[in-house]
Amino acid sequence: MRLCAWYLYGEKHRGFALNPVANFHLQNGAVLWRLNWMADTSPRGIGASCGLMVNYRYFLGDTAGNSAAYLGTKQIKASEQVLALVSQFQQNSKL
Repeated sequence: MRLCAWYLYGEKHRGFALNPVANFHLQNGAVLWRLNWMADTSPRGIGASCGLMVNYRYFLGDTAGNSAAYLGTKQIKASEQVLALVSQFQQNSKL
């Protein structure tokens, strides 16, 4: 979960999210909302993402601001759950 949070939040290509689906949602003003353990237990889900799935949440009043922040300063808006996992990853990582 920590590694997945870091991948979605911290791994970048030219400053934007490395994952193309994350990049799409973040450009449209979504919040990186929640990681779900064993949400896709199909063979494809296990092979592609170890069963993890992510939710993006759109707060309609905030989408324009979130989108502008992401496109302008490459700042990703994320929930407390995701930020806590990112923090745990950073504290324990040897990368």
